[in-house]
Amino acid sequence: MNIKDYFAFLLVMALVTYLVRAVPFVVFRNKIKNKFFKSFLAYVPYAVLGAMTFPAIFTSTGSVISAVIGCIVAVFLAFMEKSLLTVALSACGVVLVVEIIQKYIM
Repeated sequence: MNIKDYFAFLLVMALVTYLVRAVPFVVFRNKIKNKFFKSFLAYVPYAVLGAMTFPAIFTSTGSVISAVIGCIVAVFLAFMEKSLLTVALSACGVVLVVEIIQKYIM
């Protein structure tokens, strides 16, 4: 790849990033009053975070079994309203233990 291609890609990425951030300010000049649309926008960050996180959970370990067990532990602890640090460390610990068990069983 030559330097012209590099700067062309950089320019396109900068333009897309700018447009994604600028278009809502241009389109929605007034405060949004529609209850449905406001509630929809309130859940967008959580949906995007979930869409980015869950595929990574199931592909980041050595096996899908350990990933599923770790995810179950994390969801259970989160449901029990434990802290984020507790949830993350417990899920990682469970995945580690399951991976070690799988190594010696299989």
